[in-house]
Amino acid sequence: MKKIFNKTIIVSSVIVGGLVVMSFVNNTDKNNKQDNTQAETEYKATMEGWEVDVNVAYELSKKSGKPIMANFTGSDWCGWCIKLKNEVFVKPEFKAWAKKNVILLELDFPRKKQIPEEIKQQNYGMQKAFAVTGYPTIWVFNLSKSDSGQFNIDAIGKTGYVAGGPAKFQEGVDAMIKQHKEK
Repeated sequence: MKKIFNKTIIVSSVIVGGLVVMSFVNNTDKNNKQDNTQAETEYKATMEGWEVDVNVAYELSKKSGKPIMANFTGSDWCGWCIKLKNEVFVKPEFKAWAKKNVILLELDFPRKKQIPEEIKQQNYGMQKAFAVTGYPTIWVFNLSKSDSGQFNIDAIGKTGYVAGGPAKFQEGVDAMIKQHKEK
């Protein structure tokens, strides 16, 4: 299983396919399109400093040279996700570390909160690409784009809830990144 994720994974067909279908559906009703556009511009991550759009995270990663750290979460129902957020992600020391080391991407699967359909399709595409079956799952990876515009994923590693606060969590992610660079 580990070997599969250490190789480059092409996911754009899943993401693009979902986005194409959704753009077709959204274009069938002008009022619906306006409502969705407004919702998409207003939709933000549950935590400050996190992106919700893979394309934005890709551009930031490409510009900075930092890997993307994606948090697959059920922000309004998953107890371990909420615990990880409260014990690690909202802490100043984590925010300072993240700013220097990674691009943060939130891929949320809420039950109560509505998210734009385009983001929902993107999140499910990423969930499928990384074979995520439980929450929270944190994947660290690099993205590149082929000449055809498809994303290629270079998976660095994954983790989940780690007891011990920001220092322990960061230590694990730093070790993943270091090991990946040494390959």
